[in-house]
Amino acid sequence: MKIKYLHINFYLWLFISLLISELSLLSQNKEILIDNITVNLDTILLDEDSIIYINKNDLLTFDLGSKNSQPILKVFYLKGMQSNRSDSTYQNSVSYSNLDPSEYTFYVQTNKLSEKISIKVKSNYWLWFLLTTAILIGLIIIARGSLRKHINNQIEIFKKALGINFFKTEQSRVDNILPKQQSPKRKYNKVTVLFADIQGFTKIVEHLNPETLIDELDRFFIRFDEVVEKYRIEKIKTIGDAYMCAGGIPIKNSTNPIEVILAALEMQKFMKQANIDNKKEAGDFWEVRIGVHTGPVISGTIGRKKLSFDIWGDSVNIASRMESSGIAGKINISGVTYELVKDFFDCKYRGKMPIKYKGETDMYFVNQIKKELSVDGLGIIPNSKFNTKIKWVQYIDIEEYILDLLENKLSKNLHYHSVFHTIDVCTQVEIIGRSEGLSMGELLIVKLAALFHDVGFINVIDNHEEESVKIAQETLSKYRYTADEIKEICNLIMATKQNTIPLSISEKVLKDADLDYLGRADFIPISDRLWKEICVCHTKMSLSEWHVYQLEFLKAHRYYTKTAQDLRQVKKEKQIKKLVDLIADKNN
Repeated sequence: MKIKYLHINFYLWLFISLLISELSLLSQNKEILIDNITVNLDTILLDEDSIIYINKNDLLTFDLGSKNSQPILKVFYLKGMQSNRSDSTYQNSVSYSNLDPSEYTFYVQTNKLSEKISIKVKSNYWLWFLLTTAILIGLIIIARGSLRKHINNQIEIFKKALGINFFKTEQSRVDNILPKQQSPKRKYNKVTVLFADIQGFTKIVEHLNPETLIDELDRFFIRFDEVVEKYRIEKIKTIGDAYMCAGGIPIKNSTNPIEVILAALEMQKFMKQANIDNKKEAGDFWEVRIGVHTGPVISGTIGRKKLSFDIWGDSVNIASRMESSGIAGKINISGVTYELVKDFFDCKYRGKMPIKYKGETDMYFVNQIKKELSVDGLGIIPNSKFNTKIKWVQYIDIEEYILDLLENKLSKNLHYHSVFHTIDVCTQVEIIGRSEGLSMGELLIVKLAALFHDVGFINVIDNHEEESVKIAQETLSKYRYTADEIKEICNLIMATKQNTIPLSISEKVLKDADLDYLGRADFIPISDRLWKEICVCHTKMSLSEWHVYQLEFLKAHRYYTKTAQDLRQVKKEKQIKKLVDLIADKNN
């Protein structure tokens, strides 16, 4: 009897053990099917009825078996939105958003298990309430604004009737005295200061009637004002027959030495033409003596009742000495300025000048624009080569602005599309572009496109190229790029979109530079950064799945320029072999 009961107890124990094991397995599989549920990236807990309540605009994400070491083949679908089940997939997450207010059921199943979760999407009635309230408030504001406008109009009529319409005049005077972007005391490291002095003024004063004298000076200085405004130079002041201006303030820029010399040449040209005209009319002979120096200055606004914008420092004093040591009809510049402009202008060395407490400084006369950089080789008007050359100097300012924007405003979740990626693409554009024989003008356009091609990421993640185009259009218009140049740059940016086939040599250079890392030794670590970015910003996937995707991408990818093919194709094939080995090791 005991043996019989022992057999019964053994079979009972075996049955219970198998039952517990199966339940445990089911419990594990249950966890595997849906690991995590998030609403707008916040993890949620299900209620007892397994119902999720969300709003229409919420982002609902299901993590499917991502904790399991082995991928699970599964199907899923959202009843109420999808009519058919998805194909079998190893996908580890799925997201839904903008669901219409209704009831849905999310199903996920494998060949053994299945799970479902109910979802109820609520209408955002409170948004309608806020919108209605905002409209009512807006109507009230508009009504009050109309009344206020009517009252202000009556006040203006009353002011004019009393002859006290001086407010606008006073503001206009302040605007003319102070720079458009006024700031408190500020130091600038690279400012080009120009002094211009009318020669023979004292002798002319003795016999010229005061009104004619003032009219003549006014005519000269008005023309000088037009010239400095054309070249983005800040007028500082006039003292008697002396005129002072400075480039590189209040907006810093790298091109100010070149622009100030261009302005000085135009001033000189204008005075020569004025003398020709005066000679015909038996008028007086005027000459201008110009001195220029580049260096640090301090700027600021002084005065209480009578405001005045001014600059101070040794650079101002040296520029003044350059003018006083010059010759009428000549532009005398310091050795510092010469080093910054010598590639653009023909200059003649004229010796050294002692500067108090500073030792000696070299001096040069600026004669003209270099012949090869001027229209018809006359040295008077800059040609397209000159403009391209100065834009390369200007590129430094644009690059500094965009890289600063990327460094401070890009999301930290962008592990791949960072400021370092932009620097890398710009560098490769120059290497490939020069090897492919692009002209300096063509290379500049492609390099600007590379600089701007990912800047749209500061505002959006998806379709960032369109946002990059908007930022490029807005920025480059401030740097005097033509509509055609801006359009060409924007077209190049759009050519960097995935699956876009480049047509022009410029597009091919940029496309190859953008994906240059595919054929480099650092491919794997850069590829892993892109995987991390995709997991955070788009869809989660395992590293194994990513390696499979990258392998297919590399096999389909091609370099378009001969330079990239020579430099990267062999190494890219090595990267393909590395991926194959990684995938094989993972499977084993």
